[in-house]
Amino acid sequence: MTDRLIDLVEAWGYIGIAIAMFLENVFPPIPSEVIMGLTGMAVADGRLDFGGAVLAGTLGAVAGNYVWYVIGQVVGYARFRPIIDRWGRWLTLDWAEVEKIVGIFTRYDRVIVFWARFLPTVRTMISLPAGMLRMKLWKFLFWTTLGTAIWNCVLIGAGYILKNEFGQFEQYYGPVALVLIGAVVLLYLYRVFTWRPKQ
Repeated sequence: MTDRLIDLVEAWGYIGIAIAMFLENVFPPIPSEVIMGLTGMAVADGRLDFGGAVLAGTLGAVAGNYVWYVIGQVVGYARFRPIIDRWGRWLTLDWAEVEKIVGIFTRYDRVIVFWARFLPTVRTMISLPAGMLRMKLWKFLFWTTLGTAIWNCVLIGAGYILKNEFGQFEQYYGPVALVLIGAVVLLYLYRVFTWRPKQ
């Protein structure tokens, strides 16, 4: 995976970064930590400019998040209830829990959207409720862009500093990521088998 991302960045430069980050936010299994870390290495080698790399990565990520925002708008809050009623067990949610989540999100939407940008998978999925609950587009784009730009600066800076050590980082990052994914799957299965709808 790393070799393909390196090839993409080297062959397409800033456009490659934007494409990779767009795909990462539409299809979360591609980790932005690796993409931006590799970009930081390219910046350290003088092949890319720091500001241009941050801009390209941020534009690609925001575009990917906007796709999920639009999907959320199309589905809408009202249409979501039949999905919960039918698939609540598999989503491990009932409508009362959804309404609680909606209340929290409506009150703290800016804070949630901003801080979600620093969390794997959540950074993508948070765009769905933002669209469903009709969060104002300018607010969504502003807080998404701000959080994403800061996170990209951190990741590119880490890649710049680590540079030659980044290969070792990925060697350890892979198994750790698999353990975390396994833990999430086990937690989900536990929720599915113990889930009971509230009366």
